[in-house]
Amino acid sequence: MQLIWLRSDLRVHDNTALSAAAARGPVVAVYLLSPEQWLEHDDAPCKVDFWLRNLRALSHALAALNIPLLIRKATRWDDAPNVLLELCRQLQIDTLHLNEEYGVNESRRDAAVDRALTNEGVTVRAYLDQLLFKPGSVLTKTGTYFQVFSQFRKVCYDRLHHSLPGLVRAPLAQPSMNIVSDLIPEHIEGFAPPSDSLRNLWPAGEAEAQRRLDSFTDARIEHYQSDRDFPAKPGTSQLSAYLAAGVISPRQCLHAALQSNHGEFESGKPGAITWINELLWREFYKHILVGYPRVSRHRAFRPETEALAWRDAPADLAAWQSGRTGLPIIDAAMRQLHETGWMHNRLRMVVAMFLSKNLLIDWREGERFFMRHLIDGDLAANNGGWQWSASTGTDCAPYFRIFNPLSQSEKFDPNGVFIRHWLAQLTELDRKDVHNPAARGLFGVADYPPPIVNLSTSRERALSAFRNLPSRQDCADPVGSDYE
Repeated sequence: MQLIWLRSDLRVHDNTALSAAAARGPVVAVYLLSPEQWLEHDDAPCKVDFWLRNLRALSHALAALNIPLLIRKATRWDDAPNVLLELCRQLQIDTLHLNEEYGVNESRRDAAVDRALTNEGVTVRAYLDQLLFKPGSVLTKTGTYFQVFSQFRKVCYDRLHHSLPGLVRAPLAQPSMNIVSDLIPEHIEGFAPPSDSLRNLWPAGEAEAQRRLDSFTDARIEHYQSDRDFPAKPGTSQLSAYLAAGVISPRQCLHAALQSNHGEFESGKPGAITWINELLWREFYKHILVGYPRVSRHRAFRPETEALAWRDAPADLAAWQSGRTGLPIIDAAMRQLHETGWMHNRLRMVVAMFLSKNLLIDWREGERFFMRHLIDGDLAANNGGWQWSASTGTDCAPYFRIFNPLSQSEKFDPNGVFIRHWLAQLTELDRKDVHNPAARGLFGVADYPPPIVNLSTSRERALSAFRNLPSRQDCADPVGSDYE
């Protein structure tokens, strides 16, 4: 009998491990609940709820194939080897199938499971699934992981032109088994259920993920390049949560984008080309996670930036977290995060630069806060984005590039539509004043605070802090290095 261990691959279609397991014989699926580990990893309550809701949808889809879904508890990942070993003994499992996950803790967990089961005569088979390319297969000419996205992208494009990853067929129904699927819990202790309004924004299931992908590639991808930076427009795919949970695969996304663009990677619709680039950014940060494991340990990619004199400013941090900075675009973005579990990508960069540059607060505070609130929270992408904005990461923004939130607001929300939607107290201001009420002495009206920082002087403070850093160091970080 075959066992598939589901993790961040909550789907039936284009699931490499599931398809391989079903091809070898009768298959049973298992999912491990690991609440203490999730808390340690700052997984957001809305994300855990999203997992549970998608597990329920997946359980119904598997039931149609006569594949039972079992739920087991491994409070921490250290418990996973014993829990899976006991299940393998109970069901007389021949082979455990799993799709690879990345990150230091994930790799150690899977290695421990492999050792424990192999010692008992159970074969463990791991598959490439959540990426287009296996980490370690896209390297520089000197055999190191790329640190610059444009160079990484070029190699990826060359490989995709020669060999496009194919979609994996969904398994056929198997004979009915005398094993009853477990009920999926409604909630997990320690993770407060989100509001119904948030849940309604993110319906569960593969059908919804596919609907969003089809809707985007059929109509909106053509305008993606021009619309994606404007938070008041429906210009993005809204697929990030489904990709992070594995409800849809990057291969499915790539094939749909190519189909909409007549099979072209680098010509045709600018929107399709740009969106494929975004899929490769996701890929790039996953490879960085493997090639430079210190980023899994809350370390800066650029070692010299560990010497930055970050401010200990709890009041400023709290104002940023609660959307009370007095800068409307910042506050509106933070309100969006709290209420929807998601933030527009342009605004993620703007609020990240504001925290790490204007407030000179350690980027790790922002990274942690985002993970605790994002329904699409993903270690690699979140860390990569924060370190890019803070100028501590790979291929990062130069330290002297500091977004001005006022000019960003005027450029990307020119009529203040987004701001007014999230900041009701500013709805009466005109399209000019809504970006900067303080300039007209309008702060304090309707309980809107004055700015907590002067943008000009805080920018100079950040520039000075970065200029005082030691010279840039080599970013080499051999895979397997221990950053405990």
